[in-house]
Amino acid sequence: MLRRLIEISRPVLWVNTIGTTVVGMWLAGYLWTWEILPILIWVTFPFNLLIYGINDIFDQETDNINARKGSYEGAHIFPNEVKPIWIGVIATNVPFLIYFALTLPAAAVWWMIAYSLFFTFYSAPPLRFKARPYLDSFSNTDYAFPLAFVPLALGHEPMWLAVVGLMLWSIAKHAYDAVQDIPQDSDTGIRTTAVHLGVKKTLIWSGFWWAASTVFFALVNIPVAIVNFVIAAYLVLAVWKNPTPEKAHDVYKYSIAFPYVAGAVAGVQLVVAIAFGSYPA
Repeated sequence: MLRRLIEISRPVLWVNTIGTTVVGMWLAGYLWTWEILPILIWVTFPFNLLIYGINDIFDQETDNINARKGSYEGAHIFPNEVKPIWIGVIATNVPFLIYFALTLPAAAVWWMIAYSLFFTFYSAPPLRFKARPYLDSFSNTDYAFPLAFVPLALGHEPMWLAVVGLMLWSIAKHAYDAVQDIPQDSDTGIRTTAVHLGVKKTLIWSGFWWAASTVFFALVNIPVAIVNFVIAAYLVLAVWKNPTPEKAHDVYKYSIAFPYVAGAVAGVQLVVAIAFGSYPA
């Protein structure tokens, strides 16, 4: 069952939690500190099981008619797997949150609790943000929360421009990635931002937030802002020329690569700067 739970946690997407956690540590001025280890372990399998396990539990109807599920893009789960998934989510996350509450500054813990609740209620009723236009996108700002709680956990003030920039980026990417699921979500009554706006208006929506994120990233680091702008522009224009969910699915692999590439550009610069003593100033 452990192997199945790992599959459900979508390892190819762990970069979205691990990457921001590591970058949060680097932004706090550390190449490495053992203090980060419990948080780093938490945001691998345990937290991704929370994100995607709960999502799969409450998306069984739409996932059953979604051809891209059952691969690295998401699992098809069976009714008899619901209970083991819930047990796995609780058993792997609650102990970490208790430990953090007992050992870390309150400000960091509150961000961690918000991180957990936002992702839980993205999929779970009664809030189920993913079925509420605009709230589905705005709730995905939680992908940026590690840039806040990691520095706070290490006793440092977060770089708030980077936090806000990644929040805006996450709003854009969520709506963009949902375009490929418009037919399935529409058929099952899940009214996402993409379903509500349609393909072209969603591209405008995502383009706006990606442009806004570029401005904030430029205030932090120009190379990251340039990479962000170039990749975002490519993703938007690629689908604009053929505005269909099928085309959005064709380019989804590049959307998956987006945080890997942008994170690498940011990470290499931070590592070099810390190693040579030029960061933090």
